[in-house]
Amino acid sequence: MEVPKSNIDSIVEMLSHFYEERIPFNKILGLRVESLRSDCIRVRFDMQPSLIGNYVKAILHGGVISSVLDATGGLTASFGVLEKLTDTPTDEIEKRIARIGTIDLRIDYLRPGQGRYFLATGNIMRAGRRVTVTRMELHNHKDVLIAVGTGTYVVG
Repeated sequence: MEVPKSNIDSIVEMLSHFYEERIPFNKILGLRVESLRSDCIRVRFDMQPSLIGNYVKAILHGGVISSVLDATGGLTASFGVLEKLTDTPTDEIEKRIARIGTIDLRIDYLRPGQGRYFLATGNIMRAGRRVTVTRMELHNHKDVLIAVGTGTYVVG
């Protein structure tokens, strides 16, 4: 069954606003949702001096990388849940988003986090009624793979 475009558009707009504007830490990181589709969750952020962990080499702090991948995984899990709730009232959808949380997170740091900007992507590996598992990647502006992660999120 195909979901009507207008319902998906309103969910995309609401979820993007929620993750960009209503979560204070995401604002500090400067996260911007670039793509929010079931086949492509993509979040972008620019390098900022406040995000550097190694000031000599201007490399992202590992905690920033982990946080961005966690936020991307949470966004991916949220979209997977909300895609099924297209006929649900907005206030109920917001309550569902607020209940989604990280159960487990694994990050593999592959290369130094150097770049002008970074793109994090996420996809769902498994979506259950209560738990969703996601896979995330972080690339720099040259499309160099910086880190990968797997996240498990409570969704129900």
